[in-house]
Amino acid sequence: MSAQNKYAIITGASSGIGAEFARQLAKKGYRLIITARREERLVQLKERIGTECEIITADLSKEEEVYRFYRKIADRPVAVFINNAGFGNWGTFAESDLKKELNMIDLNVRAVHILTKLIVRKMSKQNYGYLLNVASSAGLMPAGPYMAAYYATKAYVASLTRAVAEELREKKSGVFIGCLCPGPVDTEFNSAADVEFSLKGISASECVRFALAGMKKRKVVIVPTVIMRTALLMERFCPQEFVIYLTRFQQKKKGEIKNGKNKIRGYKRGK
Repeated sequence: MSAQNKYAIITGASSGIGAEFARQLAKKGYRLIITARREERLVQLKERIGTECEIITADLSKEEEVYRFYRKIADRPVAVFINNAGFGNWGTFAESDLKKELNMIDLNVRAVHILTKLIVRKMSKQNYGYLLNVASSAGLMPAGPYMAAYYATKAYVASLTRAVAEELREKKSGVFIGCLCPGPVDTEFNSAADVEFSLKGISASECVRFALAGMKKRKVVIVPTVIMRTALLMERFCPQEFVIYLTRFQQKKKGEIKNGKNKIRGYKRGK
């Protein structure tokens, strides 16, 4: 994955996994283009990185912003594209905020889909490039009660990525596409999703190191940590109803930790 004076582009780069991808890819010598809604965060990240880094502020939950962002990068020699922008939401499906869920679908699904198509086309013309869609271990599970919409969006990302990867493999393309499917990672995801992980998360730096190593090996589904890979393997041999039951228990526990046990029966979304 030689930099060779080419660009690495990261969406959702203002914090967490996205910011860590920017730091580690900068160390590998890539010229960076980073995007997110919060310009001040991107400026702070650029100053910390201390290498060539272009900032494009965009709200990728809006389709017109997705295309505006792409037009700004369309003529660049893109070697790595990290499709990372996204967020989650916790709560019962009946009571959770519809507007927030639709915004999440626009960002987690629509924006990822559009950028995946455009970047695959671009990289196919180049006949090189690494495209990584950041999904989640949630996307490899049958369903996620209390985070129903989030699990569904990440299942879409994982399924789309695997299908496109097979099409590229059949063509013997020089383009790689994969999806990163971590379990809990210690980032700002918790506060955005109104949850607190009940399991210990890995650091963003550990997650990104594993992801970049998996990209280099051209692994289509990249799952950091032995524990999470083992859990997903065991899940295949269990009835789906049982897996969904266990997932419900685990997701409900997240909300209890974050919001207090007295709010579980009558869910109130955190402010």
